[in-house]
Amino acid sequence: MKPPPHPHGGASTLFALLSLSLLLLRLLLRLRLAAFRDAALSLNLLARLRLRPVLLRLPPPGTGAAAATTTLRVWCPSTPSTKPPLLLLHGFGGDAKWTWARNLPRLCRHFHVYAPDLVFFGAHSRSSSPLRSVPFQARCAADAMRLLGVRRYDVAGISYGGFVAYRMAAAEARDAVGRVVVMTSGVAAAPGEMREMAAREDRTVEEALLPKTAEGLRFLVRRSMHRPPPWMPDFVLDDFIQLMCVDQRKERAELLQELLKNGAGFDPLPVLTQASGREIQARDRQGRRARAAAGGGRPCQQVHQVVPPGRTTNWAGCYCGPEERPFFLLRGPEEVRPLSF
Repeated sequence: MKPPPHPHGGASTLFALLSLSLLLLRLLLRLRLAAFRDAALSLNLLARLRLRPVLLRLPPPGTGAAAATTTLRVWCPSTPSTKPPLLLLHGFGGDAKWTWARNLPRLCRHFHVYAPDLVFFGAHSRSSSPLRSVPFQARCAADAMRLLGVRRYDVAGISYGGFVAYRMAAAEARDAVGRVVVMTSGVAAAPGEMREMAAREDRTVEEALLPKTAEGLRFLVRRSMHRPPPWMPDFVLDDFIQLMCVDQRKERAELLQELLKNGAGFDPLPVLTQASGREIQARDRQGRRARAAAGGGRPCQQVHQVVPPGRTTNWAGCYCGPEERPFFLLRGPEEVRPLSF
């Protein structure tokens, strides 16, 4: 699949590498470790994985929003490839770089990877549209892939990205999406069930997922990671908050409220179908710790929707447990394996 033309690509890439190298030095001297890692991730994507950021201006999201401007940054391959295209959709905890950093090296061996920063995440993906729904995010991701000239692709989404991935496969990009991977996402839970789970916590969803203090971020890390770092100094956490949780905070809080209200925007959840017509039932694989963290309530019942085996590669749970966030590594077109670290 050929990436879009990029004039003077070699010179601009070299300039970007030099600029990032100088930025890394400055950030290290100032002990801004989160910002240092962010710049290091960009450098790694550019120099090692040969992925370059492309800023796309998307068409207006609807007839009533003709004046709305939406831009989306997508990390794209720098060179053509015969490998199958794969769209990666990140969750609420960060942008594309931070979410897929540990997965991208091996993923790039098997796939032609496209990793966007969803709208209102990162420094460049923005919109003046009042829309905050999952269908809006799915439409933006689908429009980006069309602008990049990718006609057919597989999609993998984790957490919030899982909602967007399922929505794309069922509606906004139904004819373009092949296989689907949904990881640690509550896409099969009814909006009322998600609100019930959120109400059990001792803080609001915005306070939990958009922390303002080092202690708030430390709480989120310990609740959402399987193996949280043993040492998390305040100055590193404060730096991460400034990097990830300040810009576009209001818009992301509105995304959360819309997600709790309407979920993926389906009622009932549609069946993903393909020409073969073969069907299997997707079953809940929620971990014990996730159920315990949700207050010891009942596990998510068997999902009654049916999903063809060729279309959905893996279904990793119907609820995203507040303290359990498994990571998965895609080693090839037919595999999704747990990633241990």
